[in-house]
Amino acid sequence: MNGPIRRVAVVAMLMTLALLVNVSVSYLARQDSLNANSQNRRVTDAAFAQDRGAIMVGNTAVAETVASKDQYKFQRRYPQSELYAPVTGYFSYLFGSSELEQSYGAQLSGNDSSQFVNRLIDLATGAKPKGANIQTTLDARAQRAASDALGKLKGAVVALNPKTGAILAMVSSPTFDPNDLATHNMSDSQKAWAALTKSSAKPMSNRATREIFPPGSTFKVIVSAAALDAGYEPDSELDASSYKLPGTNTVIASNCGSRQTLARALALSCNAAFARLGVKLGADALRNQAEKFGFGTKPLSDIGSVASRFPDQIDVPQTGLASIGGFDVAASPLQMAMVAAAVRNDGVVMQPYLVESVRSADLQVLSQTRPSQLSLATSASDAAKLRQMMVEVVNSGTGWRARIPGVTIGGKTGTANSDNVRTPYAWFISWAEDPDVAVCVFVQDAEMEATDVAGGRVAAPIAKAVIEALR
Repeated sequence: MNGPIRRVAVVAMLMTLALLVNVSVSYLARQDSLNANSQNRRVTDAAFAQDRGAIMVGNTAVAETVASKDQYKFQRRYPQSELYAPVTGYFSYLFGSSELEQSYGAQLSGNDSSQFVNRLIDLATGAKPKGANIQTTLDARAQRAASDALGKLKGAVVALNPKTGAILAMVSSPTFDPNDLATHNMSDSQKAWAALTKSSAKPMSNRATREIFPPGSTFKVIVSAAALDAGYEPDSELDASSYKLPGTNTVIASNCGSRQTLARALALSCNAAFARLGVKLGADALRNQAEKFGFGTKPLSDIGSVASRFPDQIDVPQTGLASIGGFDVAASPLQMAMVAAAVRNDGVVMQPYLVESVRSADLQVLSQTRPSQLSLATSASDAAKLRQMMVEVVNSGTGWRARIPGVTIGGKTGTANSDNVRTPYAWFISWAEDPDVAVCVFVQDAEMEATDVAGGRVAAPIAKAVIEALR
């Protein structure tokens, strides 16, 4: 072979080798990024040509796939659309997916590694592949009761099983209809997306897990836990007179006399008493106690959640405000439900979860969630004291509207009005013994004066409705 031919052969061989390397790298290293590329319509077309699994609440599908007569072969449908939208999310050709549709997308589409054997069997038998079904922990009675009781109020409701962490209800209001985004009419889908994303009400925001708000006086349960840990008792007397925050001209007026026990101060929600108590305990003790309840963590991986916070940098007067759920303290409704659940569960904080199991189309269990402990918030003895204190809140305090004859209920009202401009946030956290449940209700626009009457009058009856639905 002469020189010029040899050089051409070498160049051709090197180019072929480079092409093979590029293809191999693209397949092995860039596969996920290429598949996720929004411009890769082949992947989206393939996803819409799959028989996607259902999302179940009990024996009812709240997200399902039905055959369609268009080019996509299958249509995603949400029979109880707005009720479960904060949990199911949406599955859209143009806008991707959210919530369980996103986090369990691989299982629902049948592409998860746990379904590899099923895919081989389908290939060998010629059967059409089907995605796995997602079994949620939700209780339809609790979900419906929470939604109906919250009504058109802006806010959220979360109900937990204190012993396991299973989420029994998760409602966020206002909500949306995921069918509007799942439609194969692209023009209608775009119009729906534009309306939802431009709405000042933020209907696609999951207020239960993805947003944090000042928790108001519900934070006093955490301050009470820190006080018990420091040696206080429910009958320890507190100075409840008006309190001028150290180094400031800000006075927290007394709303419950000059002296009260710790238990009675919680029942009456004495701001001055708890601000003074929080300053005595110190910011580090309060932060440590909040973190024991789950603050600073993202507790829910099934659909994503944000961390609740107690500020890192905080001075003495700010500590006083934080002790009554103000300043920079912020929590999600899920987090405050976890606080109530831990009190009910002897101080043990369980990892919250929304998916009970993943099952193949032939009902084979592919994965099962096992309850697990997240942290230990208090000792069992301190939790028992907190339970009795929270029972007093309902029996003879600000939470009396949550009473149910024959049912032991503990609770704590709360109202937050940090900027003195917007309407106050109303809160109520609670637990019941029978049924065994913890509930947090958050109402973003209580439209009442900024006192705990808002939490008691607006939020407590909603929690009561959820508890009654589970009896």
